[in-house]
Amino acid sequence: MKPVAAAALLLSLTAFAAPAADTYTVDSNHTFANFAWLHFGYSHHRGKFTDTKGTVTIDTAKKSGSADVTIQVASIDTGVPKLDTHLKSGDFFDAEKYPTITFKSSKFTFEGDKLASVSGDLTVHGVTKPVTLKVSHFLCQPHPMMKVPVCGADAETQIKRSDFGMGAYVPAVSDEIDLTIEIEAQAKKEQGPKS
Repeated sequence: MKPVAAAALLLSLTAFAAPAADTYTVDSNHTFANFAWLHFGYSHHRGKFTDTKGTVTIDTAKKSGSADVTIQVASIDTGVPKLDTHLKSGDFFDAEKYPTITFKSSKFTFEGDKLASVSGDLTVHGVTKPVTLKVSHFLCQPHPMMKVPVCGADAETQIKRSDFGMGAYVPAVSDEIDLTIEIEAQAKKEQGPKS
């Protein structure tokens, strides 16, 4: 076989053998965006959003990935209904005008085989800012019950709510907000052969 033909064959085989990036759908039942703030200096109060949807793409061979996630502001849950209503008002999230929070990322940083951080654009209250989430836990493996590949991660960062036009009651209620994301996403279940 001629060298040129052999090289072309090798390249085509390499491309065929290379694993493609896998796309996962966010599992809303096991994905929560949690936030915490300091209340008048006394203690940290916490809340979460319970409606999160989106997709995550991971290519472990190339050590890369992307994410496109949407959170419904109306799903906010602090455990105090009156506070939830206030947080959805114009003083804070203004959920009627800005019903969603989005995070879009095309930069996944790996350390070895482990995902170390995810950087992207966070849009809250109509304002978009770059953020980097530090990943403290990451695992991809077949789910023992659903029998499909699942990836999960815990990640955290800190933002200033005033950067997003939500500075009401600063500094009595802290400007700094601790964000913690627990996410699970599953691959689409393969369909069996059609009869």
